[in-house]
Amino acid sequence: MVYLRTKTVKGEKYLYLVKSIWDSKKNTSKQETIKYLGKASEITKDDIPPDYRNDKKIIAYLSSIDTFSIEEKEELLTKLKTQLYRHLIRGDFDSTKQLYDTYSLASGIPSFFEKILTPVMYQIGDMWAKNRLGIADEHVASNIANTLVKMINSKYTDMPTKKKIVICVPEGEEHNLGANILETHLSSIGHHVYNLTPTEPHDSIVNFIGSTKPDSIIVSITLEDNIKPGQRLVKKIRDRFDVPVYVGGQAIKDDQVRFENAQIIRDTSLKNIAKIITTKK
Repeated sequence: MVYLRTKTVKGEKYLYLVKSIWDSKKNTSKQETIKYLGKASEITKDDIPPDYRNDKKIIAYLSSIDTFSIEEKEELLTKLKTQLYRHLIRGDFDSTKQLYDTYSLASGIPSFFEKILTPVMYQIGDMWAKNRLGIADEHVASNIANTLVKMINSKYTDMPTKKKIVICVPEGEEHNLGANILETHLSSIGHHVYNLTPTEPHDSIVNFIGSTKPDSIIVSITLEDNIKPGQRLVKKIRDRFDVPVYVGGQAIKDDQVRFENAQIIRDTSLKNIAKIITTKK
């Protein structure tokens, strides 16, 4: 196993390319330095020996270094997204999780969701819509992605609660990966999230809101065909309750889409979404 090790001297980070070797005599692993790379602020991918430039751990770490140019970061992220696409289509959960573990350790969970997983799932959805990918492949990829997100979310079940938030989708909306990702992020920062996805009758959602009395509600919409059902759901909620309602998702990326009595959230980070929906008005 090959990875980068950091040593900080007088505030300056220095990188070493190392590998883990099993010592059978001592029945333990030990580190062996392959190459001293120099100051983290000065290295480029060309400083990495060719045999290791495409290693997932190396790519994940380098893509998180601020001193890399946008072009270099995009190239590294593209490689990671290509790898994740292959893992998802093949139904390879172990490799998917390994890629997540490596990237999130260097760059954080929100960055993995926003820069790696979400773009790849949008790509898969677009390919399916254009008949360039079979429905079985799309289902396999979605199931693996959702399994990963649920596994990540399970770490936060016992955290103290700040706000109560309901996430739901309109009737007919079967896609819930975006909702699951948002649930994971909100749970990770201490909110109690009720995830009513993939789909529930509108009356059931309204009744649930009445019984739980959440601080805010998020309606997630992935397919454009579900915009009108989403508008009906928002109206039903607002007719009954004086609670902030937010609408987001791939379907409402068009600036022309409007919702009465609800705030639309477009093109922003998970961190900013959390700030928007938990700030008192």
